[in-house]
Amino acid sequence: MTKTKTQTKSKATKTTPAYRLRRSRVHGSGLFATRVIPNGVQVIEYVGERISHAEADRRHADKADDDGHTFLFTIDAKIVIDAGVGGNISRFINHSCDPNCEVVLDDGRPFVESIRAIAPGEELAYDYNLTRSDDDSPEVAKVFACRCGTAKCRGTMLAPPKKPKRKGSARKKAAAKAPATKKAPARRKRAA
Repeated sequence: MTKTKTQTKSKATKTTPAYRLRRSRVHGSGLFATRVIPNGVQVIEYVGERISHAEADRRHADKADDDGHTFLFTIDAKIVIDAGVGGNISRFINHSCDPNCEVVLDDGRPFVESIRAIAPGEELAYDYNLTRSDDDSPEVAKVFACRCGTAKCRGTMLAPPKKPKRKGSARKKAAAKAPATKKAPARRKRAA
């Protein structure tokens, strides 16, 4: 059986990587789509050495305070992936406040998946949502400044600060616990 052009092209598309590494305007290097990546596709797994948080802290203790560049990915309270050791090119996917990908954990394994169709030449990006601590200095926002340049850019790779609880919430809870009273039905105006 001879192959048609469609069959040959289809086979080539399946073997051609969906992305390639190149210089990024956002930061250093980035991954760029080489072909259309449909919505909902698992693009690449974020891999590297699995270490404890204590080991991650130890490895990066000697880094300068103004150096926010690491290849660490927190899986849970016990495990961090250091893609700087045994990692793949997924570590070069940059942050965006308006991303085209997200990371989905599947049995403790992080996979980068598309959340919309990605055009050829478009840079792959996900929102890092780096965690904040209450004792973070104001300088931490500068260290983790965002350069994504999107209309939705919040200026930092840090997760948005938690919203303070509203004062009225205690009153709402108390009202919810109070016994309900019947109200008379509202009268509607009739159209003339």
